[in-house]
Amino acid sequence: MANNKSSFRFRFSEFLFITFIIISSTLLAFSSGSFVLNFKKVGFSIISTLDKGVHFVVDGVADTFNAVGELRKLKKDYNELVIKLENYEQMQRSNADITKENARLKEQLDFAVSIDEKNIPAQIISRDLGNAFSYLTIDKGSVNGIRKNMPVIAFQNGNQGLVGKVIQVGTFTSQIMPVYNINNIVSARIQNTRDLGLVNGLGSQDQPLQMQYIRKRVLDELHFGDVVVTSGENDNYMRDIPIGSISKITVLDYNSSLNIELTPIIDFSRLETVIVVNQKELNDRKQSEVD
Repeated sequence: MANNKSSFRFRFSEFLFITFIIISSTLLAFSSGSFVLNFKKVGFSIISTLDKGVHFVVDGVADTFNAVGELRKLKKDYNELVIKLENYEQMQRSNADITKENARLKEQLDFAVSIDEKNIPAQIISRDLGNAFSYLTIDKGSVNGIRKNMPVIAFQNGNQGLVGKVIQVGTFTSQIMPVYNINNIVSARIQNTRDLGLVNGLGSQDQPLQMQYIRKRVLDELHFGDVVVTSGENDNYMRDIPIGSISKITVLDYNSSLNIELTPIIDFSRLETVIVVNQKELNDRKQSEVD
């Protein structure tokens, strides 16, 4: 029992000693201002951390708004560039079309000047392709000097060719019966043999022309690709205007002449401009040379 009491006293004394040290240290810390300083440091750290967090969040939100604004600006700039590019491409296409049109018109003009007879360039403004009696309408009429039965020619891809003849004249427009019209019959010759025959159409610009009354005995002298030209007889057309080239020759037992198919020199599906020729008058250039 005595040992237990002494042991208890020893432990209690140690506890009192430790308590005394803690109280003394605490009082000393308060008297020196250490706790006040530590509390300030702790408060400053907490506030600094909160401020840094708020600043980070605010900067993040601001950066997000700035990014959205920048994205909108980029999208607007992109749309404007797309529109400018489309306008540029359209302008390029327009320039290319104008260049091609100028080249076609220059080709027709150079050809028109080279013709001895007086000539009137014209534009095709409509087509009647619904039946075998097809017609073309041009933008020139009596006020431009167009008269009925005047021959019409064209210059296409470097080739001169027969288009047809004027059959009806208005004040400002005229109607042409093309060579592929079933009623248009042209006196023609095979260019290399000079054999005479008649050429007429089958009613469509997509069908070949046909030439008749060429004798069978000249069959060996004919070749595919031989050119057929106007004969110049009957004063209907000028002489030696190309009409078409031989694409097929058929020998018929019951017929004394050959049945010849021609591919027209002029591609009528692409024809836009023509030249109406007044065979009764010389053109201005030739007239000045005569004078």
